[in-house]
Amino acid sequence: MNINSTVISGFQALNDLSYLLRGKKQALLVTDKNIEGIPAVQRLTAQLQQQMGSLCIINTVPPEPSQHDVASIVAALPGSDIDLVIGVGGGSVLDVAKLLSILCVAGAPTLDALLAGEKPQTRTPSLLIPTTAGTGSEATPNAILAIPEKETKVGIITPVMLPDYVALIPELTTSMPPHIASSTGIDALCHLIECFTATVSNPVSDNYALIGMKKLFTSLETTIAEPDNLEARLNMLWASYYGGASIAHAGTHLVHAMSYPLGGKYHLPHGVANAILLAPCMRFVRPAAVSKFAQAYDLLPNVDTSLDEEAKSHALVEYFAALVKRLKLPASLEELGIGPDHLPYLVEAALDVQRLMKNVPMKVGADDVRNVYLTLFPALSH
Repeated sequence: MNINSTVISGFQALNDLSYLLRGKKQALLVTDKNIEGIPAVQRLTAQLQQQMGSLCIINTVPPEPSQHDVASIVAALPGSDIDLVIGVGGGSVLDVAKLLSILCVAGAPTLDALLAGEKPQTRTPSLLIPTTAGTGSEATPNAILAIPEKETKVGIITPVMLPDYVALIPELTTSMPPHIASSTGIDALCHLIECFTATVSNPVSDNYALIGMKKLFTSLETTIAEPDNLEARLNMLWASYYGGASIAHAGTHLVHAMSYPLGGKYHLPHGVANAILLAPCMRFVRPAAVSKFAQAYDLLPNVDTSLDEEAKSHALVEYFAALVKRLKLPASLEELGIGPDHLPYLVEAALDVQRLMKNVPMKVGADDVRNVYLTLFPALSH
């Protein structure tokens, strides 16, 4: 899959976007109310209002949006032709912006048709500007929606959604609270390590994953300790982008398959659900990915180069567990109020995510999934 987006990056890169707006008459700005209040976003909005003939602002995108949320937004779109869709926000906002770039085209498939698997042929030109460093949505052909009736999430996937332009602007991410920066950063890490070890991994996705992990390992904790460190912030935006590009060329597997039910039924933030599952899932798949785990370990700062591949693979898993702990993210479901009585549902729902389960580098059965979930209930697993 070719990613043909033009990427603009760097401090104050918003000042250089005006040329993208030439000839555009009606833009759709997709964001949420929190993001709308960021001073840099307000400056962008003022720039758009000055240069565009008309600007429609959608600021009602919720966290973890459902197909009903998107349907309501589509119903409120202006009747006139939109010639540029701009998404400014986290992964949920960018996913919705990508969908709207398709749905606002005359004669496009409906949202229900997209959910049923119909493939669109075209979209409105788009510009995506992430304000978190985690989902990599700006580089993926995916839009993830919650399906409340099924208590899970599904992905609408088509390369048509890949944007024309991406802007990676570090000052837009400095407003993230530490817990959001931590959980979205772990989401990016999951994308990178899962795609790197997936059955569908390949030289292109591996290259993206290795570059992204190198940037993430050296920058994630710095962004928490030094919120205004724009160099670290930009490195994390690139790590997130490379994670998305890895997904576009390969795919995630066990962590994401097992986290979807946690988001769909219990509404855990996606990054938090992934953080809880990262070390347990990687501990399970480690025997099938020793060499790749060793390669990832070698990207860590201050590593022990005397270790053999087997030892490095174990050390990487322990690094993941320690990282989640240092970032003060939850390590069990019990502390989030989800009891072991939910295990049967979780196992069945995770196994149902076959789109991702087929990417796991080893056979996975119901007992395997149950045993991984069991580690998230320390009272049972000891």
